[in-house]
Amino acid sequence: MTEQIKSALEQIRPFLQRDGGDVQFVEYADGIVKVLLEGHCAGCPHAQATVKGGIETMLKEQFPEIVAVEAVNQY
Repeated sequence: MTEQIKSALEQIRPFLQRDGGDVQFVEYADGIVKVLLEGHCAGCPHAQATVKGGIETMLKEQFPEIVAVEAVNQY
């Protein structure tokens, strides 16, 4: 499952990188995906919307077993 999530995140990364940000996979456990926002995304006031409205929505569509996506501050 981890590799599939990482692959899906690769589809999102170019959109974030275009705005000077990035996302890295941290872990997947108990239905929760943890990601690290980097670059401009890390301090952006819209970061939560990016995680919930963008990343989480896309991952849940592909993987129904995912319950939530959470951003962490560091690995």
